[in-house]
Amino acid sequence: MTDQSAHFRASIPANYDSGLGPHLFVDFAADLAHRAAAANPRSVLEIAAGTGIVTRLLRDALPGSTRLIASDLNPPMLEIATQKFGADDRIEFQPADATALPFADGAFDAVVCQFGVMFFPDKDKAYREAYRVLASGGHYHFNVWDSFAFNPFARISHDTIGGFFNNDPPAFFTVPFGYHRIDEVKSSLLAAGFTQIAAHVLKIEKTITTAQRFAEGLVLGNPIIDEIRVRGTTDSAPIIAAVATALHSAFGEDPGRMPLQAIVFSAMKR
Repeated sequence: MTDQSAHFRASIPANYDSGLGPHLFVDFAADLAHRAAAANPRSVLEIAAGTGIVTRLLRDALPGSTRLIASDLNPPMLEIATQKFGADDRIEFQPADATALPFADGAFDAVVCQFGVMFFPDKDKAYREAYRVLASGGHYHFNVWDSFAFNPFARISHDTIGGFFNNDPPAFFTVPFGYHRIDEVKSSLLAAGFTQIAAHVLKIEKTITTAQRFAEGLVLGNPIIDEIRVRGTTDSAPIIAAVATALHSAFGEDPGRMPLQAIVFSAMKR
């Protein structure tokens, strides 16, 4: 599997932030920020920070004296993130590969990652890197999506988009929703050296304010749009309309309600 996170470019970051952020990410971001801030860390590294959704909440939850670095493999994502902060926010933005972090051993009291681990091509190496840059007693807080069964919007999007292609349908959604086996994740964390591993299933009911905008994010706000275009489809409007219709059918007319479920992991470095 290639590193899908490297494909968040061109117009994808803006659609990701406006179409997916309000519907999928803000609530889980608040949970991660709360977990990270609870231990009063003096330095925090966010990896796969994307467009700064968690970053904003981390900065709000942490004391001004806490050093906060937001990193991502994709500079276009960080460009949007930087627009959410002023000079007084004291945030450092840095492009970085989660499997080869450019930071010293033991540099951080906490590492945070929202819905990024699923995209790392070498997850074991990424866990070892997170462990390496943590100080003794530091914590790694991250979340992953649970399966299609607990996130029906993702299955609906996957099936609806796939229905436009008789052969070789786009498979992007199988990546972020395909890494949810707790024992698998736990084994990798233990192998990296982590202890006191906790996994929490977090379910929320989320309002879909506008199915059309959400559908635009689901089609245009992630690398599935590149999979669609490489298959010869240049007009995404019919696909977006079909996804919006399917969302209405499943979750009701605007504003609809849908279940979301993630698994939140916390692990400590001795």
